[in-house]
Amino acid sequence: MFTPKYPTPDTAPPPTVSAPSAGAAVPVAQTPAPVAPVSNRPTVQLTAGSTLALVGGGTAVVLVVGAVLVSLLLAVAITGMSVAVVAVVLRSILNQERIR
Repeated sequence: MFTPKYPTPDTAPPPTVSAPSAGAAVPVAQTPAPVAPVSNRPTVQLTAGSTLALVGGGTAVVLVVGAVLVSLLLAVAITGMSVAVVAVVLRSILNQERIR
């Protein structure tokens, strides 16, 4: 079950290279270039209007994500400042209790 399965080796004979003689012309067999298969998937054609819509949509997404991130950062900053103020007030209250 866990042993590797190797593909069967090719049965074609290895290619042989013969050195042509100096004065003889060697005929070159020309094979046609392979033709790329035709895809049956539909192609996407961008018109000016669709390109403008894509750019506008991308800009809107960037602006919304930026606004959300800035508001989250602002919320964290406000929370940190309020915690610092509460800590200072508590410290001053506790120091006043020790003095009395």
